Amino acid sequence: MNWLKSMLIALDQLINTLLGGWPDETLSSRAWRWELAERRSWPRWLIDRLFFWENDHCKDSYLSERLGRQLPPEMRD
Repeated sequence: MNWLKSMLIALDQLINTLLGGWPDETLSSRAWRWELAERRSWPRWLIDRLFFWENDHCKDSYLSERLGRQLPPEMRD
């Protein structure tokens, strides 16, 4: 992972934490969890369509978190 992408993810996680989310989770992953729990669907729509132009960005971010893809290689399962 390159430096810029790492910094953007860290900023994303900081914003998520400041908004009351888990410290090691991105806003995209949180939005997908909300969608799954049927709490809110508009954050996922907003992130997927307006910010990333990808239909499954939030879902992919959630799966990445679940699989530990952001972890150093030696810490992954």
